[in-house]
Amino acid sequence: MPKFVKKVSEPSLYHTKITAWPKDERPREKLISHGSTSLSDAELLAILIRAGSGKITAVDLAKKLLVDFVSLEKLATCDSQDLRVYHGLGEAKSATLLAAFELGRRTSSVSRSEKFQVNSPEDVVKRFQPLMRDLQHEIFKVLLLDSANHLIRDIDITSGILNSSLVHPREVFKPAIKEPAASVILLHNHPSGNPEPSSEDLQVTRQIVEAGKIIGIPVQDHIIVTPSAFTSFAERGLI
Repeated sequence: MPKFVKKVSEPSLYHTKITAWPKDERPREKLISHGSTSLSDAELLAILIRAGSGKITAVDLAKKLLVDFVSLEKLATCDSQDLRVYHGLGEAKSATLLAAFELGRRTSSVSRSEKFQVNSPEDVVKRFQPLMRDLQHEIFKVLLLDSANHLIRDIDITSGILNSSLVHPREVFKPAIKEPAASVILLHNHPSGNPEPSSEDLQVTRQIVEAGKIIGIPVQDHIIVTPSAFTSFAERGLI
């Protein structure tokens, strides 16, 4: 067992069951209402754990795991023995967590081995529209591309109504510089079903495009997707 793992024994910070919390604070209900991206790592783990033990809620236990294992990445490398020292994590719950971690690894492995190349806006729409069409709120993503237009990864920048105060160029280009990416594509959805860019969409795009010119990481396109349509700023001559 890793040295940083300690048995859960300290009193819980919460003394009520999750079922007694306001609905908007319960992880499962929050996921259903606002989507999985609205949940913290601890809340996502709590859904897998399902229930705590005694006064320790599933969220408490999830937070304890993240603290003891330092990060989600390190937690994902644990085995059943590491998990079962925790009160509330028996064989079944430990197996659920281990299965979730393994699925994550397999998904990651597939995405890395099968490089996705962007040659047109349709390529982006084909890949991301199925993932975004059922969302009830706007998600703004940045797609990081290498010099051959292969997708390095996509990153959620913000969730909610798109405006210039929420989508700042530094949030877009910080991961692009870190990778490093040769270029980026902006992507967000319109739950309303209307693919036409709003004045806010245009303002945000101009701001990010200009920042990209200064940094040296060009914005290839900004694509708006709906359940049945899309708009490419590049095809419209808006970039």
